[in-house]
Amino acid sequence: MAYTRKDVTTLTSSERRRFVNALLTLKRRGEYDEFVRLHIEYYVADGERGLRAAHMAPSFLPWHRQFLLELERALQRVDPAVTVPYWDWTRDRGPTSVPWTRDLLGGNGRRSDRQVMTGPFAYAEGNWTIRENVTDVRFLTRDLGRARDPIELPTKSDVEWALKDPAYDVPPWDSTVGKGFRNKLEGWGAGRGSVSWRNHNRVHRWVGGAMVGGASVNDPVFWLHHAFVDLLWSQWQRRHREHRYLPARPPGRNDPQRGRVLARHEPLPPWNVTPDQLEDHGRFYRYG
Repeated sequence: MAYTRKDVTTLTSSERRRFVNALLTLKRRGEYDEFVRLHIEYYVADGERGLRAAHMAPSFLPWHRQFLLELERALQRVDPAVTVPYWDWTRDRGPTSVPWTRDLLGGNGRRSDRQVMTGPFAYAEGNWTIRENVTDVRFLTRDLGRARDPIELPTKSDVEWALKDPAYDVPPWDSTVGKGFRNKLEGWGAGRGSVSWRNHNRVHRWVGGAMVGGASVNDPVFWLHHAFVDLLWSQWQRRHREHRYLPARPPGRNDPQRGRVLARHEPLPPWNVTPDQLEDHGRFYRYG
């Protein structure tokens, strides 16, 4: 029976507490750090060799859909009532709004070193030591809005710009494409700095700290952010019912993207599930 992923602003105090407690339980058991390691492993950029499964490729959306499902299943082994809420960053846009509250994710990092000092994931609470990282920082960091070089969260019009594109993705299936829903939502653009970050990518940069880079899973807001990204994919699917995940078949033998991107019926590593099997999430969950 399908369950419901709720808007984080609608969670009751009990639902907030149970979600946080389930995350802390996974962290205490060492399971949470496995998710961090997995994301680091599959964060492969255009300039690197090998398969790109999680980012800068068509499988960005189904890979993260399965990643969310794996985390949700782990949470539900702790507490069957827990689901991953979503954060609508087109609406809840301030550094003191939900989800940045003391009873949920805590607030911004302090000015000196960006260390998060409030909420259940603050290092001082003793429950959230960063063990898997691309740096040696042991505490959770944030820089909401980037104080020294401010940026804004994406707007509804930014999202609409992506949603109205009927093509799921286009060749060469990477971070350079200017058309296609996938990259318009993932958010790799031309130029340098903030103008090149759109939608999904801009949110990571707006949160800052641990959310920048392959180890972004260290900040629990990662899951709320990607639940909303997943919701947007489901909205695109409803709007463009005649269009599906692309490429439908692997790139040709002489195509430089052969072996670097996944076609519709190829399994997403490290799971034995294909983009085709993940296009319909209705048997697992719905969005409230």
